Amino acid sequence: MSTRVRFAPSPTGYLHVGGARTALFNWLFARHTGGKLILRIEDTDKARNTAEAVQAIYDGLHWLGLDWDEGPLKGGEHGPYFQSERDSIYQKYFDRLVAAGRIYEDHGTMRFKTHRGNTIVEDVICGKVTFDMSNPVTNPDMTIRRPDGGWIFHFVNVVDDIEMEITHVIRGEDHLSNTPKHVQIYEALGVKPPLFGHIPLILNKDGSKMSKRDQGASVQSYIDGGYAPEAVVNYLCLLGWSPKDNREKVDLGEVVPLFELENVNRRNAHFDLDKCFWLNGQYIAQMSLERFRDLSLPFIQKAGITIDDTEKLLAVLAIVKEKIKHCGDVPDWISYFFTDDYPYDETSVSKTLGKEGALTHLQALQDAYAGVQQWDAGTLETALKETATARGVKSGELIHPARVASTGRSVGPSLYHLLEVLGKVKVLSRFARTISTFS
Repeated sequence: MSTRVRFAPSPTGYLHVGGARTALFNWLFARHTGGKLILRIEDTDKARNTAEAVQAIYDGLHWLGLDWDEGPLKGGEHGPYFQSERDSIYQKYFDRLVAAGRIYEDHGTMRFKTHRGNTIVEDVICGKVTFDMSNPVTNPDMTIRRPDGGWIFHFVNVVDDIEMEITHVIRGEDHLSNTPKHVQIYEALGVKPPLFGHIPLILNKDGSKMSKRDQGASVQSYIDGGYAPEAVVNYLCLLGWSPKDNREKVDLGEVVPLFELENVNRRNAHFDLDKCFWLNGQYIAQMSLERFRDLSLPFIQKAGITIDDTEKLLAVLAIVKEKIKHCGDVPDWISYFFTDDYPYDETSVSKTLGKEGALTHLQALQDAYAGVQQWDAGTLETALKETATARGVKSGELIHPARVASTGRSVGPSLYHLLEVLGKVKVLSRFARTISTFS
């Protein structure tokens, strides 16, 4: 039988990075073994579940590039894939437990009779773990069904894994303490449990468990922040696993053949947003210009920047790419390329155009550039330096006014490449506008 694993989130909010890491490790194991990943939505908590949260799960997984083989939007032979639609299946297994004498009523609550003694969990990552279940105070009989008829997580989780023929349960270590309860349900139903693999917890730098309120906890924050999904996936891989060769940048395609459950770290993983940020910069620097464009376009469009010339956009992105750490920053770096109605930064104007002789130098450069026949970065640099020499000043006395005049700001990509991409007509027009405005 081929391996079958599942990611079973509850739709009660956004997709947490801990859940995303669990989905990723299940996906990696399925792809490594040639098995299947099942997406199952555990929506029995009707008071907290929302359609928006379900969509956030889909969106987060799609953004990360983690496709599933069975489940919502895909279908399959083991549906329905929402627990809220599986009541008749749970009833069938509940009746089996009743027939086996393992269920009793307690003030309207249906409880499972715990076997008192040791319960052993064989865990691929944590090893053999023995749980002493003999004390009913510390390990009371678990609830299977509430008085209102609602099912409890422990029971439906096991039933779904049986029905969906799950071979390996890969989940966070915080579920390890629940596992002896699950093993007992398997045994009571006469079903061999799957293999378990409990992956390490994700902790903050201070050692506290990462919560939903912590910075970087939501996958949506990376989407909104302009991270490259491949960088985030790379970082999530390193939270409990490594390629064993001291590499930190490792593409997902390289991880698949290397990923073994036995090699997942036993120690808790410490979340470091700075490292994720660094990785993101590495991916942006090394990705193709077309990929950079595709990741940047949603932010460009959201900023209201109109792009009429796709070739010009690529040319602009090519000269700002090395400066970008988040694709969300792209609009601020390129906006002045696509409109002549750009504002002047007051501080930049004061420090450059406000200096004595700055506008005169700019006029001289405008005259020099008007005579340039070959409009490219090299020619523009030569013309500027020759003009500076003729005027007896350093090149910076022309560079800084030229940048503010053509962009409205004092910071940006290489000036000569910037001027080349803007084109001769726009540059001369912007120089003239600036001289007129501040004379």
